[in-house]
Amino acid sequence: MLTANEIRDSFKSFFESKGHHIVPSAPMVIKDDPTLMFTNAGMNQFKDIILGNHPAQWKRVADSQKCLRVSGKHNDLEEVGHDTYHHTMFEMLGNWSFGDYFKKEAISWAWEYLVDVLKLNPDNLYATVFEGSPEEGLGRDDEAASYWEQFLPKDHIINGNKHDNFWEMGDTGPCGPCSEIHIDLRSDEEKSQVPGRDMVNHDHPQVIEIWNLVFMQFNRKADGSLEDLPARVIDTGMGFERLCMALQGKTSNYDTDVFQPMIQAIAAMAGTPYGADPQKDVAMRVVADHIRTIAFSITDGQLPGNAKAGYVIRRILRRAVRYGYTFLGQKQAFMYKLLPVLIQEMGAAYPELNEQKELIGKVMKEEEEAFLRTLETGIRLLDKTMADAKAAGKTEISGKDAFTLYDTFGFPLDLTELILRENGMTADIQEFDAEMQQQKQRARNAAAVETGDWVTLKEGTTEFVGYDYTEYETSILRYRQVKQKNQTLYQIVLDKTPFYAESGGQVGDTGVLVSEYETIEVIDTKKENNLPIHLTKKLPQHPEAPMMACVDADKRAACAANHSCTHLLDEALRQVLGDHVQQKGSLVTPDSLRFDFSHFQKVTDEQLREVEHRVNAKIRANIPLTEYRNIPIEEARQLGAIALFGEKYGDHVRVIQFGSSVEFCGGTHVSATGCIGMVKIISESSVAAGVRRIEALTGAKVEEMLDGFQDTMRDLRALFNNAPDLKTAIHKYIDENAGLKKQIEEFVKEKEAQLKDKLLQGVREVHGVQLVRFEAPMTPPETVKNIAFQLRGELGDNFCFVAGTLFEGKPMLTVMLGEKLVADGLKAGALVKEAAKLIQGGGGGQPHFATAGGKNPDGVKAAVDKVLELAGLL
Repeated sequence: MLTANEIRDSFKSFFESKGHHIVPSAPMVIKDDPTLMFTNAGMNQFKDIILGNHPAQWKRVADSQKCLRVSGKHNDLEEVGHDTYHHTMFEMLGNWSFGDYFKKEAISWAWEYLVDVLKLNPDNLYATVFEGSPEEGLGRDDEAASYWEQFLPKDHIINGNKHDNFWEMGDTGPCGPCSEIHIDLRSDEEKSQVPGRDMVNHDHPQVIEIWNLVFMQFNRKADGSLEDLPARVIDTGMGFERLCMALQGKTSNYDTDVFQPMIQAIAAMAGTPYGADPQKDVAMRVVADHIRTIAFSITDGQLPGNAKAGYVIRRILRRAVRYGYTFLGQKQAFMYKLLPVLIQEMGAAYPELNEQKELIGKVMKEEEEAFLRTLETGIRLLDKTMADAKAAGKTEISGKDAFTLYDTFGFPLDLTELILRENGMTADIQEFDAEMQQQKQRARNAAAVETGDWVTLKEGTTEFVGYDYTEYETSILRYRQVKQKNQTLYQIVLDKTPFYAESGGQVGDTGVLVSEYETIEVIDTKKENNLPIHLTKKLPQHPEAPMMACVDADKRAACAANHSCTHLLDEALRQVLGDHVQQKGSLVTPDSLRFDFSHFQKVTDEQLREVEHRVNAKIRANIPLTEYRNIPIEEARQLGAIALFGEKYGDHVRVIQFGSSVEFCGGTHVSATGCIGMVKIISESSVAAGVRRIEALTGAKVEEMLDGFQDTMRDLRALFNNAPDLKTAIHKYIDENAGLKKQIEEFVKEKEAQLKDKLLQGVREVHGVQLVRFEAPMTPPETVKNIAFQLRGELGDNFCFVAGTLFEGKPMLTVMLGEKLVADGLKAGALVKEAAKLIQGGGGGQPHFATAGGKNPDGVKAAVDKVLELAGLL
């Protein structure tokens, strides 16, 4: 029986024998595509080729791609672990043709690999073909059907509708019919009762799709119409985990060696065998699935967080923690301990797991511990919510309360429902769903973008000339209108551009497009599917006219200085802190730089100063830039170039070198380090578990900061009569101030004692209660409080102190009650809350002591009277 690793290798070897170039998996976390957070299909890394934005380096390609799906028609996060074949992170085996072979070869090679190489029983295979769509003017895909008829009987070729057998990239763009390969893994007895063809696409766990062959031959326009693509594309995707299930004779993906080593490790940790308890089995499957997603996301540069992709990863991690906590008895962090098992099983295929194991483990452990604290908090809040509902005679909590637990505290709905069931209660799920829908709608509205069709003026792809020029003659290839948040913008694609498009942490260039007719401001430059997009508020009146593309050179120079400085910082941090330091993100703007890196404790002031000194020494050395514009990646590695985890690199790369600093990089840089001027680190902080952040300034911004420091020091010296030794003068002032403060405190205590004695002399007995009434202006609240507690110690359990005072024009009400009055049912908090209405304020406190502030000084006497009235002492 083939192992999972052998199956993956056999796929690559087969298509390599068919002339395919084997490419590595792209990162699972997507950086430069605004339409996607995660790679959810094998084709994502080839979108720029499919869209015609970039020429294909190879006509035939194959790979195994890390993917993540957590929503949509393909997957629902809440279902993962409950069935046999759905996952969050999974691998997609795929082969592509860019304008080379098409349906015939794709179908025949799929059959050859499955049947001749892997020896799957052809009797168990079914193929679906697009049945056509009259409203689209599309007939049945008879071409694909005719090729399948060479291998399958006609009753194993099934027509599929547009939903299942017409693949589209999105609302617009490349699309086409597809042909799915399904396999029937049921027993012979089950097959004899119901034929496999009747179970295809009916969600039977043993009659499943394993391979989808997509034939991209159309382009969907914004008006919904279709046009032929200039170059047809083959895009296939086969679920690796499902293929392993079929080949290893299992009825569940989780029973294959893809998951079993991890599941057995979880079972040993939980002290319960897998297969003995359905609930615990689900929990083990959830953890085994989710730990892969979390680990690969971290290696690709995405840490758990509170927004966008980070929130998705945090939600997945918390789901796994919850299952471990509830069903496997894991009350402490546990998933990070399973990391060695994952590395053992997948580290050979994906070496980044082993290279970043320390960071992955650290992040997992801290995130687990944080959520376990949240779980305990959530359970306490839910206990209170249930108690309140029961006190009101209800057996249901509101959907709003359940949603608050979910949205604010990360408390999953299914855990809320589980605890409620254990207590004979339910939640208003309809109201919860309504709250969730409102939140989703708010998010959709915030992100809604309406795009028009591209207007193409001429064919071609963009050539970036910005490494050598900040001005260049160009013309518009195509443009389109975009509407977002009631703002209309235009996206313009140029045939040649000096504008750097935002990527690699560096912000996009701004500038102008100048023609003989007008000047158009470029407000930003973005990258979409490897295509530089120039954003403008106006469309040129003559878009066909030649023009000059002019970058804002000052901003570009400032960006270049900050970007080059991040490279020098990266090297200096490794030298000072150790080789474990790896870049985890950066932001390069004209004003400042931000650099995130892996490190497991706060960087000391001494270490930061050493880093800063090392970088400034490199700047003063004025080391010239050595740029390798387009060299083979292996040659770059031999130079010692440092690659960034989570980035996708081709076979040829750009390398930036400043002396001993050598890094892969596509950004803009200074010609020599002296152009940076100098660097000043302004902050160091924690971003996430195991990740620190440095923020710094360079060049003119350092001068501005130093000017500010000088101005502040000048003002300080003036405050201290221009003392030559400012530090000594400040210390002297502090000492004198401390002495004066002590004298004042002693004076205040003396005055408090005198005031207390005076109040004791005025104690009145009302209905057996020792009553102290105090009304005075200009009395600090702290003084009133101190006197109240002193009186309590001297007057015993049966006394009442009520004060109405003014301080800095604001009225204050203070009530202190003896223990006997509290025992008799009086509550200081309730008294001040009611009486405070007379000073137009509010307050509260404990049963024996409470205060209230207000806005109406004229109501102080009436408020004191009200307290005494409510207490029965007036």
